[in-house]
Amino acid sequence: ALRGEQRKSGIEYPGLRFGRIAPSGFTLGFHEDGLGGGRAADKFRTLSPRRGRIAASPFAPGANPPKARGMSDTVSFGYEEVSAEEKEHRVGAVFSSVARKYDVMNDAMSAGMHRLWKDKFVRRVKPREGEQILDMAGGTGDIAFRMAEHGASITVSDINQDMLDVGIERAMERGFDGLVWSRQNAEELAFPDRFFDAYTIAFGIRNVTHIEKALAEAFRVLKYGGRFFCLEFSTTEWPGFKEVYDSYSHKLVPKIGQMVAGDAESYRYLIESIRRFPPMPEFEAMIRKAGFKHTKVEPIMGGLVAIHSGWKV
Repeated sequence: ALRGEQRKSGIEYPGLRFGRIAPSGFTLGFHEDGLGGGRAADKFRTLSPRRGRIAASPFAPGANPPKARGMSDTVSFGYEEVSAEEKEHRVGAVFSSVARKYDVMNDAMSAGMHRLWKDKFVRRVKPREGEQILDMAGGTGDIAFRMAEHGASITVSDINQDMLDVGIERAMERGFDGLVWSRQNAEELAFPDRFFDAYTIAFGIRNVTHIEKALAEAFRVLKYGGRFFCLEFSTTEWPGFKEVYDSYSHKLVPKIGQMVAGDAESYRYLIESIRRFPPMPEFEAMIRKAGFKHTKVEPIMGGLVAIHSGWKV
């Protein structure tokens, strides 16, 4: 992940320097824009130093990503009300726990249909060669891999290092060596204004502590003419199916989580977080409030999941 590779790719992030190659893999470089301060010296222990580009994390070693400031002191964690700090800690623990079983988790929550939904989502995004696209909360790479096949330059960002580690390993296995990986807090991105052509986030925004702040950051880093796309669970409006899915998700999904991952509680939170997420019209209004125009909601399976979109004009 050398500076020359960064120039070759056409990606230059002011304030970020790419890391040096260490004998055991990659050591990240330094962050210079003051968000986290200090040195980011996380290691990717399992990677070959010959592939991949990894942007320096804006967080000091062992430190949590920067917290959003000036927001409400109490937020939802599933059906609980907790402090913002506690939610950040507990959500981080959930995704660290499920990182290695993330596909299994999505299979359990969607009966395997998440793969079709992601395909449809990427068709709506229409990634094109030469575009710079930020895939936020994209840790394990599912959306990024699909978009990279269309020739776009993808930056994969996630707040959780364990999720990014899994994504980088999967990219290595699949031969995707042109992606940029960067640990970022969706509420305080280190990227410059008007940098990306598109911003995507799939099954991630409901886990953000302050959704409004993440939407504002998405708007900020998009170029004028840029597009925002979000794939997220919602509440189906199909009569009868809603009751069936509610019963399945609340009663069976945690048991499946215990069986396949030894972790019922993380799966229970993920189901509860869907129930606490704003209804489709309310979330669309939040996207508009962030500044996006021509917003649209495309329900799938009556709203069990939905594709939300908007444009920065």
